[in-house]
Amino acid sequence: MSDATLLRDGDRPILRFERHLPQSRDDVWRMVTDPHEMTSWFPTRIEIDEWKVGASLTHHFDEHDIDPLPGRVIEWDPPHRVRFTWAEDTISFELSPDPTGGTIFVLTEELGRSRAARNAAGWDSCLDRLEFAHEAETWTSRFDRYSTAFEPVLGPQEGPPENIQVS
Repeated sequence: MSDATLLRDGDRPILRFERHLPQSRDDVWRMVTDPHEMTSWFPTRIEIDEWKVGASLTHHFDEHDIDPLPGRVIEWDPPHRVRFTWAEDTISFELSPDPTGGTIFVLTEELGRSRAARNAAGWDSCLDRLEFAHEAETWTSRFDRYSTAFEPVLGPQEGPPENIQVS
């Protein structure tokens, strides 16, 4: 497990996660940008015609009663970096070779203050699925830990969306 680091850019927090994956950078790039491959770990099904700067995409919550969210590709530099929006949030993936083998994968999300603990718990779960193919800890225990850490800095934290059941 690799906890989120909380960074700040003005008033908006940025969550940063770093994982060391055994796969090559090209394999990881495919895992994190191929919409079909992403379904095994990413929280939404992404609909996109072609990854390129300015392209529109849609985030579908197929397993939950949540309306799709719009997105747009802001940066596209294969196989190094992709940055895109998720409604009002901005997500980026950065890949670099790990000197000891494999790939260093960094995920960041710039988001609203009250959603930091919720999203950090969610990304931790997602990244466990990417790295290990299963979750190592419950969402609720992660959320409790992040809420305790983030509330003194960011204020009250929102729990899961109304339509989502978590354990």
